[in-house]
Amino acid sequence: MLSMYKPDTATVHPCGKLSGSLAVPGDKSISHRVGMLASISAGISRVQGYLNSSDCVGLLRAMEALGACTMRSKDDGFAIHGTGKKILEPSGALDLGNSGTAMRLLTGLLSGFSTPVTLSGDESLRSRPMRRIEEPLRRMGARIQLTGERGCAPLRVNGGNLKAIEYEMPMASAQVKSAIMLAALFAKGTTTIIEPAPTRDHTEQVLRMLGLPVRVDGLTISVEGFGPEGPPLKARSWSIPGDISSAAFWLVAVAANRRSSVTIRGVGLNPRRTAILGVLERMGAKLKVHMDKNARDGEPVGEVRVSGTRLKGTVIGGEEIPNLIDEIPILAVAGALAEGETVIKDAAELRVKESDRIQSICQSLTALGVECEEMEDGMRIVGPATIHAPRKPLPSFGDHRIAMSLAVLGMFADEPLTIRGVECIETSYPGFWDHLKGLGGHVEQY
Repeated sequence: MLSMYKPDTATVHPCGKLSGSLAVPGDKSISHRVGMLASISAGISRVQGYLNSSDCVGLLRAMEALGACTMRSKDDGFAIHGTGKKILEPSGALDLGNSGTAMRLLTGLLSGFSTPVTLSGDESLRSRPMRRIEEPLRRMGARIQLTGERGCAPLRVNGGNLKAIEYEMPMASAQVKSAIMLAALFAKGTTTIIEPAPTRDHTEQVLRMLGLPVRVDGLTISVEGFGPEGPPLKARSWSIPGDISSAAFWLVAVAANRRSSVTIRGVGLNPRRTAILGVLERMGAKLKVHMDKNARDGEPVGEVRVSGTRLKGTVIGGEEIPNLIDEIPILAVAGALAEGETVIKDAAELRVKESDRIQSICQSLTALGVECEEMEDGMRIVGPATIHAPRKPLPSFGDHRIAMSLAVLGMFADEPLTIRGVECIETSYPGFWDHLKGLGGHVEQY
C-alpha cells in the first residue's frame, strides 16, 4: 500500500537536462469512479492501474466502511469485492481526506440509498463549496445536510425514492454533473443534464462500460433511471490509464528545456482531458502523440513524446478551461518560462480548489522573481523570467499541484529551491520524486 514516510520538505536543484521515459500513475478521476461503482457491484472486480494515492486509497477505505472488501493483488492491482448494491450504515463519518471529487461523487451515489451517511475530510476539503451538489440532489428527493460553515462539509446524506429531473448547470463542473448522473441511476424516469460547456466525460465512459444507458447530444446528457433498486451492476475487469494531469508536470518541464526529451507511456488521451496538449502546441512545444490502437475500456490511451524548445506566451481561457483546470498551475510555470505574455482567464473556479490557486500561484511566482499580476478570474504572467530561489522555503499551501509545479520551476532556478509542505503530493502522485530523479533531476527530501 502507501509508504508511511511522507517527507515534509524538499529541495530541488537546478537541472540541465531531462531524458528517458516513464509511465505516470493511474488517472485519479477514473480511479474514483471505478472504485465507487466496483464497490457496489455484484462480485469481485479486478482493477489494474488504480491510483495508489492517499485520496484514492482513502476512498476505498470509505467504501469498506459501507460494506465493500478491497485487497491488493499480486499483480500490483486491486481486487474489489462489491456489496451487490447493499450498503451498511457506518459507525462514524467517512473521512475522504483531501478529495473533493470523492465527496461530491459519493454524495450523488449515496443519494440513491436510504441509509444515512456522513461525509467529512481534512480542513481543506471542509472549506470547499458543496451547495453546488446540494441543490440538484435535493430536487431529486435526497435529504442533504451541510453541517459545516458556509455550506461546506461535514455533509450528511439520506437518500432513496429519487425522481428524475432536468437540470441546467450554472457552472461547468464534471464533479457536479457526475454526482447527478450517479444519483439518476436510482431515480424514476430519465434525468437530463445541460452543461454550459463540455467537461470531462469519465462518468459517461464508465457507465457505458457497465452497459448502462447514457445518451449525449452536444451539451445535453440523459441518464435512464432504474428506480430504487438501482441499475444492474456486475463485477468486471478494469484497466485505468495513466493520468495526463500528472504527465503535465513532465510535459512542461521538458518542453521548456531545449536539451531535454522524454516519452510518457500509457497515458490517457481522452479528448476531454487533452486540452493541455493544445495549449502547449500553441506555445510552440514539440509534441508527438501515438495512440494505442489495442487500448481497452473505452478510454483512449497512448504515449506522448515531448522535446525541449523555446516556448512563447499565449492566452488560456474560455471553453478550454474546464478541461484543463487541474493543469493551470503547471501552465502558469510554462508561462513564466516562455517568451512574452501569458494570460489565464475565465478560471475563477481555481479559487475554490485545495487552495485559492490563483492567489497561491501568483504569490509563489512573485516570490521567485516572476512578473505576475493576479486577476479575479486568473492571472497575467510575463516571461521569460530569471527564477531566483529565495533563502526561505516556499510554502505549498497544502496543495499538491502547487507543490509539484514549484518543484518543476525549481529545476530552472539559479539556486536550489526549497519547498515546505510537500507531503500533500501523496494525494495524487505517489512516486513523483522518484520520477523526477529518474529523468535526471536532483532533489533532497527531509
